[in-house]
Amino acid sequence: MKRRNFLRSSAGAGLAAGAFLSFGRYDKLLAGKPIPAAANYDLVAVMGGEPAAMFDMGIQALGGMGTFVAKGQKVLVKPNIGWDVVPEKGGNTNPALVKRIIEHCFRAGAKEVYVFDNTCDNWIKCYQNSGIEKAVKDAGAKMVPGNSESAYQEVTIPNGKKLQKAKVHELVLSSDVFINVPILKNHSSTRMTGALKNMMGVVWDRGYWHSNDLNQCIADYALYPKKPSLNVMDAYNVMMRNGPRGVSKEDISNMKSLMLSTDWVAIDAAGAKMMGKEPASIEHIAMAAAMGVGKIDLATMNIHRMKM
Repeated sequence: MKRRNFLRSSAGAGLAAGAFLSFGRYDKLLAGKPIPAAANYDLVAVMGGEPAAMFDMGIQALGGMGTFVAKGQKVLVKPNIGWDVVPEKGGNTNPALVKRIIEHCFRAGAKEVYVFDNTCDNWIKCYQNSGIEKAVKDAGAKMVPGNSESAYQEVTIPNGKKLQKAKVHELVLSSDVFINVPILKNHSSTRMTGALKNMMGVVWDRGYWHSNDLNQCIADYALYPKKPSLNVMDAYNVMMRNGPRGVSKEDISNMKSLMLSTDWVAIDAAGAKMMGKEPASIEHIAMAAAMGVGKIDLATMNIHRMKM
């Protein structure tokens, strides 16, 4: 069965567990040239396991969390916590993944780890019902509200076409290491949300973005010099429709996948492919690539694929 027909016939009821994760099909989906095992990777893709275990495997392939976090550093982990929904609906980043990332940060020697999001629904309910607040506290990190404008500072976006300034949360500015942990899902305005769009949760003035070419503003923000050191895309339960909040579990495809990359254009391009879309058809991904923010052509990337 061709992939487009597979998605068409399966998306309504959710993809059968493991069906999408055929290693041969995944090879074609994230096609890349063969490389030596010791080479640097543009993207690491893990499939077939639970979120925490997949992260363990993926971060090891990148040299371990010590590649990104040094002893005594202050770390910001930024999941998507925008919606007052339970984890099974796929509206927010998987809490088990967030917890494991934090644990790796502390094992690497981090002094402090913080987590926050500027939520869309009530922040208290989002933090609680997403399961992320408990996961963060259980891992020993600090959960910080993102609902006060006083916590945001205005910065300049160099060479931004529509977005020249933005009010950015102080944790982004003060942290030594910034780890971006989006969830892959459908979005009614931008067709897809991933690593680039997850930055709408670190700014205060996103109303301006919505009224001034949303896709271009998303791409413009990626020009800001304080970029994530690592992007970890949660593709365990992927919302295929009715995003970004979702309606029911029937919107979900259980892909059981995870991707890691230092290039947020590359990881979003891979996410688009997983959702059956061409990366260049997602406007903000194409715009960011055109501005030199990252790579969009998966066929030219060094991709390391692992199956659990």
